[in-house]
Amino acid sequence: MVSKNLLQDSLAEQLLELAIKSGAEAAEVYQSHSLSRPVFFEANRLKQLETSQAEGTALRLWRDGRPGLSVAYGLVEPQALVERALNLSYLNQSEKVELAGNYQPVYPDLGEEVAVENLVQWGKEAIALIREEYPEVLCNADWECDLETTRLVNTRGLDCYYTDTTLSCYVAAEWVRGDDFLSVADGQTERGILNPEKVAQQILQRLSWAETNVLSPNGRLPVLFTSKAADMLWGTIQAALNGKQVIEKASPWVDRIGKSVMARDLTLSQDPEAGPYSCPFDDEGIPTQPLVFIQNGVLQDFYCDRTTGRQLSKLSTGNGFRPDLGSYPTPGLFNFLIQPGTGSLTDLIQSMDEGIIVDQMLGGGSGISGDFSINIDLGYRVHKGEVVGRVKDTMVAGNVYTALKQLVKLGGDADWNGSCYTPSLIVDGLSVTSRNS
Repeated sequence: MVSKNLLQDSLAEQLLELAIKSGAEAAEVYQSHSLSRPVFFEANRLKQLETSQAEGTALRLWRDGRPGLSVAYGLVEPQALVERALNLSYLNQSEKVELAGNYQPVYPDLGEEVAVENLVQWGKEAIALIREEYPEVLCNADWECDLETTRLVNTRGLDCYYTDTTLSCYVAAEWVRGDDFLSVADGQTERGILNPEKVAQQILQRLSWAETNVLSPNGRLPVLFTSKAADMLWGTIQAALNGKQVIEKASPWVDRIGKSVMARDLTLSQDPEAGPYSCPFDDEGIPTQPLVFIQNGVLQDFYCDRTTGRQLSKLSTGNGFRPDLGSYPTPGLFNFLIQPGTGSLTDLIQSMDEGIIVDQMLGGGSGISGDFSINIDLGYRVHKGEVVGRVKDTMVAGNVYTALKQLVKLGGDADWNGSCYTPSLIVDGLSVTSRNS
């Protein structure tokens, strides 16, 4: 089992003591212990149960101002880890030591464990609901309970930790009709309980819309991005709000604080206590905080870590995160919330005269430039307020920043897509091209 209280483990204190004795003027230890219990279904049947554990320790130290980072997984030989970090420090340039200090908060554990039997039952229920309507469909699924304990300790008196338990599921329904192959996927990430009926109904809705293949319209049309697909747009916006991109002059919003950058209906924020991606502190030990990045279309703030904040002449916003154990903290988001509008997905569809729905796409989104060209993996044509069928071999192109200034309607159906909480939305002026039109 994962230790829920890393304070019982003296490894961190031992590493800090060895680092100082070896000549470092400052050091920190970041520990992560995880336990995962996934349940796998294949071709409609329970395939296997697994239990996997992982333990990682990252030591970061400074000697003569030069940083060194070393990582170990599983059992750790403390002296060897310290020596590796010291050796790497000789290769780096001197820098300002960025460490929080003299702070020992107590954070409550987040989430609750769920028995494997519950995961199995939820998986069977979702598959049964889908196959009741479409018995020819093959379902693959992954239902999982993950526990992760994080602890961060340094030589300046910081010691913070918490345990996070999250539940997640992913269900894919594969439908083969002659030469036509269709895969519809959906999932959830929550704390405490998952809703197999909701996942199944979302997949059933997509299967119903896809029963008929139709030709896609061409030209500049309104495009509805479902909450599942809208994350492609928000990935670009998250990059533009990154303080590091501002320093490097890569963000198009470098000098736009207090100015309008998108439609007035859009308000974007982060919330340390919202949803399954809530987080009490970042990987530098700074408490996370609520932030409004864009309010009613007007740019309010950027997010940053300690180093980036200093370069921007401001404090850290509590957004210093490590992409992995072997990386230094860098500006990152733990959750990203788009304030919903009103109306269901059905209401949005009924408001469209002619257009398409993007639900799943092939390939990545745009870079920070905002320009994108995506192939639709799963999309539908809307005609006079109704979905008339699935479109194939269709591409959508445009610019994220331009599209979000031409927002037609924002839905009230917000849901978590990864760590992004977003509703469906309709934007205008995108280019739609299809080989079969």
